Amino acid sequence: MVVGLGNPGLEYAWTPHNAGFLAIDRIAQQERVAVQNRRCKALIGTARIAGREVILAKPETFMNLSGLAVAALVKEFGIGPGDRGGRLIVLYDELDLPLGAVKIKERGSAAGHNGARSISASLGSQEWLRIRIGVGPADSGRPGLPEAIAAGAKRRGGKDYLLDAMSRNDLAVLDEVLDRVAVAVRRILAEGPAAAMNEFNRRDKD
Repeated sequence: MVVGLGNPGLEYAWTPHNAGFLAIDRIAQQERVAVQNRRCKALIGTARIAGREVILAKPETFMNLSGLAVAALVKEFGIGPGDRGGRLIVLYDELDLPLGAVKIKERGSAAGHNGARSISASLGSQEWLRIRIGVGPADSGRPGLPEAIAAGAKRRGGKDYLLDAMSRNDLAVLDEVLDRVAVAVRRILAEGPAAAMNEFNRRDKD
């Protein structure tokens, strides 16, 4: 199961916080499937990727309660979050990574991301695979937030920045990133998390 995190509603559609939703939409578009069936407080669709039946899901619980939908889906479909084969893959935005970066992790803390925190709390585990999609400003200093938003971002955890519509230039960068995220998901499904991390995490260090 591949879950993208975000907030439902047109007002949030093109905001940094919806990078996970946009990644699911990109995978669904490439696989020519629709993510529109409502189940377990989420929109879901089914695709066959790398020889596996894959559930694509977008929780409708809003970001801070993402874990409610993910836990229900995991139970409904009998998916083990800690499976090394990457049976649960979660895609979400990461303010601490600059726009354009993609990082894959098999486990870890939420690092201030409320959606990730909700999932770990609902599953009772941090042992779930995640692809973090960088949405921080390229000259990142929080690391690197521009001075105009740095103070507010620090006070509110970046909330205003994450919920503001992205610029045309930033969306152009994100568009390329979404294709890379789709490739990363396929690599995980076909070859496992280690191969995907070796390829994508190393690339972003170069």
